[in-house]
Amino acid sequence: MRWLRRNAVSIFAGIAILYLLLPIALIAVFSFNDPEGKYNYTWNGFTTEHWQDMFGLEALNDAMRTSLELAALTTAISLVLGTLIALALVRHHFRGRGAANLLIVIPMATPEVVIGAALLSLFVNLNVSLGFTTLLIAHVMFSISFVVIVVRSRLIGFDRSLEEAARDLGASSWTTFRTITLPLLAPGLIGAGLLAFALSIDDFVISDFNSGQTETFPLYIFSGLSKGIPVQVYVLATVLFLLTVFAMALVTWQQKRAEQMAAVRPDDEATGLGALASGSGPLARAGS
Repeated sequence: MRWLRRNAVSIFAGIAILYLLLPIALIAVFSFNDPEGKYNYTWNGFTTEHWQDMFGLEALNDAMRTSLELAALTTAISLVLGTLIALALVRHHFRGRGAANLLIVIPMATPEVVIGAALLSLFVNLNVSLGFTTLLIAHVMFSISFVVIVVRSRLIGFDRSLEEAARDLGASSWTTFRTITLPLLAPGLIGAGLLAFALSIDDFVISDFNSGQTETFPLYIFSGLSKGIPVQVYVLATVLFLLTVFAMALVTWQQKRAEQMAAVRPDDEATGLGALASGSGPLARAGS
């Protein structure tokens, strides 16, 4: 009992992680299945045929390509707009700042079915044809909130003395942003970008309302429930998961690296008077 009390949190965390990963593990296992009929629900035998022919279905390839293009554009637009909004909310005081903070949170708290129906009504009233453009507008709308929250949390703990030191050394606003602000914000930007990408490529409810004739990867899977989901879907889902794991490992490494950079102060040995005198260090480079 004493051992259980000491390790209760670790045991509970392990069970929770196992519970979350079990469905993904089943998808990976059944990507090697050789189903007899159109449904891939029971194990019939091991085969690598579907991995060798993962791009054999043109309709599935088109849906995946559409989802990747949509997620990439959503991530890029959301990162730019969300970062600018976060900078404005954290570093500037203006009329309506409190209301803006509230409006940022509302899309995160609103059910997706409500957002999807509201956007559909908006597009219909404006006589906008449903398709890839309406999907992009919808995905950017709900992704911006998550980007703002992540980047803003990074900015709140940001040490602005490094920027002030760079400006004192003669760096322009753009040089300070490029050499000091942006590298220190990089972990937050990477995390926000990955989150926006995952939300976009995974979305079904809002996409179902505003897709028109455009079919994304989740919509393709849903349409295949009645006629059977191809095993290639399991293969591509496994590949996406492995890529996500790799990206998260990369982000974790980048965050550790950024924490080391953020711990540096102008009076430290690497960036202090010795570094300035020798012309090395980020602040000296920013000043030059």
